[in-house]
Amino acid sequence: MDARPILFFDSGVGGLSIVGPTRAAMPNAPFVYAADSAGFPYGVKSAGEIAARVPALLGRLAERYRPRLIVIACNTASTIALPAVRAALDLPVVGTVPAIKPAAALSTTRVIGVLGTEATVAQRYVDDLSARFAGDCLVIRHGSAELVELAEQKLRGRRVEPERYAAVLDGLFGRPGGERIDVVVNACTHFPLVEAELAAAAPRPMRFIDGGEGIARRIAALCGDASRPERAPPGVAVFTRLGDGERELAPALAARGFPTIEAL
Repeated sequence: MDARPILFFDSGVGGLSIVGPTRAAMPNAPFVYAADSAGFPYGVKSAGEIAARVPALLGRLAERYRPRLIVIACNTASTIALPAVRAALDLPVVGTVPAIKPAAALSTTRVIGVLGTEATVAQRYVDDLSARFAGDCLVIRHGSAELVELAEQKLRGRRVEPERYAAVLDGLFGRPGGERIDVVVNACTHFPLVEAELAAAAPRPMRFIDGGEGIARRIAALCGDASRPERAPPGVAVFTRLGDGERELAPALAARGFPTIEAL
């Protein structure tokens, strides 16, 4: 029996949107959730800072938890640091990328929105995805650090005014051609956590899409058919800084299978 955990890594709670579909695909697998709360948020950091920070942290986490596979459940960290992490660690590493390909397949107006962090939407990787899979589409991007904070506040049980979601979406729909957007890519793992709020705030019915289901299938395929416990063991959540703000997340983490919180 392979009791090694799958380790999910993000700057905050966004990676929980990847945990959900992965747990559905692998209900008995042991999980560790790691959040770099001391470095949060990644979306406003330079590429150099992220490229230096993420491989070092994942090296420490791999030494402590001995995972069978690591998921960089963060679009910003994946687009910047994934090659360096794979080069440094001798185990499978799965990244997350914006779901531009499936969005282009769904769009009838041929105008799609990409909603991510400032760091993600500025990456050349997004240019490449758009050129390869959405070459006949107008791709409108908007980076929002505020939406990351709104998702974090939601999981802390704090109330957020609906107008704040509408203001974020105006960064997409208010751009030239934005009135024709019919599919929005949630290109930050935090954003599926507030998809219902975004849909309610949108000026018209809208499809929101993310890569969570596809990433879960990839994780399951890489883990193969190794036997696992008959019942999922309690998950562990680990933070690089453990203070009152992180402890506020305890109910949301416990509800998602992580009753234990540790500091790295």
